[in-house]
Amino acid sequence: MELQANNLSQFKLKLEDYIGVAPKIDLLIIQKLADRFTGRQILHINSTKSGGGVAEILQRMMVILSGLGINARWEVIEGNESFFDITKRMHNALQGNAEQISQDMWQSYFDVNKRNAEKLDLNADAILIHDPQPAPLIEFKTSGLWIWRCHIDISNPALKVWSLLKKYVGKYDAAIFSVAKFAKSLPLDKFIIPPAIAPMSDKNRDLANKEIQNVLTTLNIPVDKPIILQVSRFDRFKDPRGVIQAYRLVKKYNDCRLVLAGSPATDDPEGEMILNEVKEFAGNDQDISILLLPPSSHIEINALQRAATVVLQKSLKEGFGLTVSEAMWKGKPVIGGAVGGIPLQIIHGVTGFLVNSVEGTALRIRQILNNPDMAKRMGESGREYVRKNFLITRQIRDYLSMWYLIENKGKSVLEL
Repeated sequence: MELQANNLSQFKLKLEDYIGVAPKIDLLIIQKLADRFTGRQILHINSTKSGGGVAEILQRMMVILSGLGINARWEVIEGNESFFDITKRMHNALQGNAEQISQDMWQSYFDVNKRNAEKLDLNADAILIHDPQPAPLIEFKTSGLWIWRCHIDISNPALKVWSLLKKYVGKYDAAIFSVAKFAKSLPLDKFIIPPAIAPMSDKNRDLANKEIQNVLTTLNIPVDKPIILQVSRFDRFKDPRGVIQAYRLVKKYNDCRLVLAGSPATDDPEGEMILNEVKEFAGNDQDISILLLPPSSHIEINALQRAATVVLQKSLKEGFGLTVSEAMWKGKPVIGGAVGGIPLQIIHGVTGFLVNSVEGTALRIRQILNNPDMAKRMGESGREYVRKNFLITRQIRDYLSMWYLIENKGKSVLEL
């Protein structure tokens, strides 16, 4: 399935529209690099066109790259339920879980990629393959620079699964990781490029108070007490049960509401099962709202984040956690698990708090609820920190810089 920039006409922002929003130096470097790549082709391949941060990033990035004169393409591999069950097991194993993946499963995983390779146009100057699902496509390389982009936390993987996946990853020209500690020993160039948010997308643009209130009314979320919010897929690594436990500890002292909001992803077959488990664990508490929203619910997520008093991302494992930067961009203090890419975003005690337990999460929630001035300072610091480090313009700058560096490998001086 090919997604060209002209198929994404609802995203019309160009690089110039980020003037006054993104750091000026990022915009200057992007333009200089783009001049070097005018007419060249870059291809991104992942496993879903909606649901999850990768798809959201690519939707915006495609348009900006095309506006710069670069021929940007985005392909999505297709697979059946069995394929995505296998890759979900791989995902969990790479994040440290014990999973059983048989030799037949590995063969099926390869066969699905082989069928996709027969249908896809894999010719481009630079090809970025996102995450494990399409990793075997490297076996069908014909031309260009092939780069494996890993978005998940593989700092402590199940070794058998990593060793089998590594047979594919080791054949790439380079690999990108979100955080330095995720990088593995590989016989290729490695780059650290954190993900980023699109500040003027529907999920992150400014909303009028009326827009926010309309969303809350539609979702039946009262605003008569502080709102604690976590936005994430319904996944055990996001620890939704732990969030509910922390809320219950807070509720003994501070009257508040809890909202757990997430969207399904086509490459995550466990989502419905986890959602049902969370609903059962929440019970009949009228102050807990569990929302399964369509992947296109960007304004709804935006409004929920803006309405929240405190935002959580209490992950047990986390590749990066874009919801952290999303909430910080909206001036909210964020409490996140001290795992994966979250500590890269949260400066403890400055833009939010890092936690390691249910009890610690509850303590920090109460601290924010009871100190509105501190919460305001954290929110202001967080927004500026995101502006400097986690906007999509910085990520585009890094991708183009990496491409330029690989093509000029061995030179002691690179001039723009």
